[in-house]
Amino acid sequence: MTPWPAPLLQLDLRTLLLMTIVMSGVMSVVMYSVHRSFRGEVRGLDRWALGLLCVVGAGVSFALNGWAGKIGLLAANMLLFWGVGLSMIGTQEFFARRPGWGLFHGVWLVGGVLTVWWLYLQPHLGARIAAFSLGAFVFYAMQCWLVWRHGLRHFSYCFFGVLVTLQALTVLARLFIALRTDAVTDDVLRNGALVNVFMALASFMSLMLAIAFLMMAMRRLQSILEDRSTHDPLTGVLNRRGFDIFYGKQRVQLGREGRPLSLMSIDLDRFKAINDRYGHVVGDRVLVQIANIISGALRESDYVARFGGEEFVVLLPDAEVPRAMMVADRIRTALRTDWDDQLPPCTVSIGIGTHVSREETLDSLLGRTDAALYRAKENGRDRVELAETAEIR
Repeated sequence: MTPWPAPLLQLDLRTLLLMTIVMSGVMSVVMYSVHRSFRGEVRGLDRWALGLLCVVGAGVSFALNGWAGKIGLLAANMLLFWGVGLSMIGTQEFFARRPGWGLFHGVWLVGGVLTVWWLYLQPHLGARIAAFSLGAFVFYAMQCWLVWRHGLRHFSYCFFGVLVTLQALTVLARLFIALRTDAVTDDVLRNGALVNVFMALASFMSLMLAIAFLMMAMRRLQSILEDRSTHDPLTGVLNRRGFDIFYGKQRVQLGREGRPLSLMSIDLDRFKAINDRYGHVVGDRVLVQIANIISGALRESDYVARFGGEEFVVLLPDAEVPRAMMVADRIRTALRTDWDDQLPPCTVSIGIGTHVSREETLDSLLGRTDAALYRAKENGRDRVELAETAEIR
């Protein structure tokens, strides 16, 4: 069997470095742009962007090795330590963990001392690669633990987890291989197969990991935007759109099984007077407190939504009138016993309605519960009224 020609086994490392510099720079700009747009929602993108800039700087330093000599090599190694370390910090912030700045500084400082020793005092390329591989393994191993411990069971998280695990195993293998090499040359771009493979894997995986992290960030942004479209920004409960979505799902399931479904329309009594007397800031705090009390009185299968202003609607799947009355009494009791003393006291009026047939629409049921709510207001407030079946048209 004819062996492959030697030139085909050699990698053009200068071209590889140029591609790494360009692609890392582009990814850094993309990540920083996303960070600027969603800095409050997704953390860690700025650290990754800065880390990629360090990779760009390391690539430039390697490329200028012949001009800058050992100073360029030292700068390249330090920038690589910072680049990989900053990716760890970014991943920690992404998963809302405390950034390991002590670990970051400890690793690159120790790695820097070892690099100086094996670059200036006792030159040895294999030892330098081993020192860097050990530090990189620590950074990647931390990210492995984070994604497999705190990540979601979603493709983007699993993809990042697989890549960072492979990278951790690769640098660990590189560590042991480098310890066995006798290479002492300082010319990184003209060394043999070991450095070629090292540079190729480092360039490829740094870009793939950045892409995988960005995929996780985009998945989180998607979840945030979906949540914003279905939830009220002030109280955190569902809005009308979110309520319609959950109602549709419950209606199909319960209608197929012939089980009941009830609604509660809840309105704060004299809320305008609270706003006029205490201001809208206090009024907003009252709304948040009301939403928390209502949510605390419900089962996990129940849903509460704010329909605007001071009106809330509660969906009670698989519940008839007695169950709805019990929930209403629990809410009214909690308003007296669990109310924040720093807020003005508040009561609610409640209307309750239950589906009378599978053909009844949501608008019809809401109309009946609203009529019961208005009746509670007319009859003195701070009370519960049931919707009348006769009101169906």
